[in-house]
Amino acid sequence: MILLPILALAVGLLIGLLPSQDLRGVAGIYMAVACLAGLDTVCGGIKSNFEGRFATDVFVSGFITNCLLAFFLAWVGDQIGVDIFLVCVLIFGQRIFNNLSLIRRHLLQAYNDWRHRRDSESGLST
Repeated sequence: MILLPILALAVGLLIGLLPSQDLRGVAGIYMAVACLAGLDTVCGGIKSNFEGRFATDVFVSGFITNCLLAFFLAWVGDQIGVDIFLVCVLIFGQRIFNNLSLIRRHLLQAYNDWRHRRDSESGLST
C-alpha cells in the first residue's frame, strides 16, 4: 500500500514538470498551497503506513479534500484581502516536517531492528 502515495507523488511531479510556462501571481499561490496540502497528505499516508493504519479511501479522500480546502482558503483570503495562504503554508509546512520526523524515526527503528537481528543471527550481539 505504500506504493500508492509514492506513485501519486511521482505522477504529480511529472505532471508539474510538463507545463512550459511558469505559474505566477495569484494562480501560482493557489497551486503552491494546494501542492503543499497534497504533499502533507502524502507524508501522512506514508507515516500511517508505517504505523499500520493506512487506508486507501482515507488517503484519497484526504488528498482531494486537503487540496481543495487549501485552494479555497487561499482564494477566499485573496477575495477579502487577507493573506490566508501564509497561514496555510505555515500549518502545512509544520505538518510536513512533523510527519517527516515520524517517518525518519520509523525508518531508523526499522534499520536498528534489522541490524540487531543480523548481529544476533551471526553471533555478534552487542
